[in-house]
Amino acid sequence: MDLYRTHSRFSDPGAAAPWLDTVGPDVADIRAATSGLVFHYRAHGDITDHGFPAERQAEINLRYADDMFARLHELNPAPLGAERAPTERIVGCCRDATLLFVALARHHGVPARARVGFATYLLPGWALDHVIAEIWDGDRWRLVEPELPAGHVDPGDGVELDLLDVPREKFLVGADAWAHCRSGSGDPDRFTVGPDVPVAFLRGWPYLTHNLVFDLAALNGQELILWDVWGLVGKLEAGPPDRMDALAELLRTPGVPLTGLAAALAADDLRIPDAVLCMTPFGTPEQVTLRTG
Repeated sequence: MDLYRTHSRFSDPGAAAPWLDTVGPDVADIRAATSGLVFHYRAHGDITDHGFPAERQAEINLRYADDMFARLHELNPAPLGAERAPTERIVGCCRDATLLFVALARHHGVPARARVGFATYLLPGWALDHVIAEIWDGDRWRLVEPELPAGHVDPGDGVELDLLDVPREKFLVGADAWAHCRSGSGDPDRFTVGPDVPVAFLRGWPYLTHNLVFDLAALNGQELILWDVWGLVGKLEAGPPDRMDALAELLRTPGVPLTGLAAALAADDLRIPDAVLCMTPFGTPEQVTLRTG
């Protein structure tokens, strides 16, 4: 568990570390605090309709937890668990809420990691691109939903979602989503960033490939921004089926060693380079040199 107790280059809170002590080590408290730190740039519509100046849209490209915590402190230096007005949150997405949760959990010595996949509890009939957390509770890896507010009801079945133990049939990690569709049990066209997003790459087999690779990266402690592209995920197409089948099988193998995960990510077209192309939804794509580590 040492890898997942230790900060990555993305989750390290840096100078903000003492501020993280304003939230206790209980996973429920960490989750509750995190759910009030990010305002989703797309799910709630145009941010300017909620009091944000348009230029704050750029916050969606905040990459590292220390920069996120610094911005949050600038917006409101109250304890992290305190209630915040929408404009006192950073503008971001599920990846950002999850990274903040992982940073807080690791700060308190809780093994935690991000998982990239698809949620079926957001919009009936659809499996939507999503990132949530996974913590080791001493007995098993348990999925935790860091972004949604308490009391979220799955609109598909009317049942309140257990945010501290999300059922795995309701959140399919990248490998499970791939295998589910390859077996014919799932319709790949229902796996998407959003049914209203008219971009071919952002649904079906290309995006199933994307989330499979991003989940592999997260399992290796590399919590990338979802619009980073490099290697295979920069080709805007589905990966080779046999190769993706083998990768999904590896990630679905209980107790797969970290050496196996690292070796998979070290493949020529999957290895994360020193610089990635950030295909931000707003603005001009930019080549970004990553911090070392």
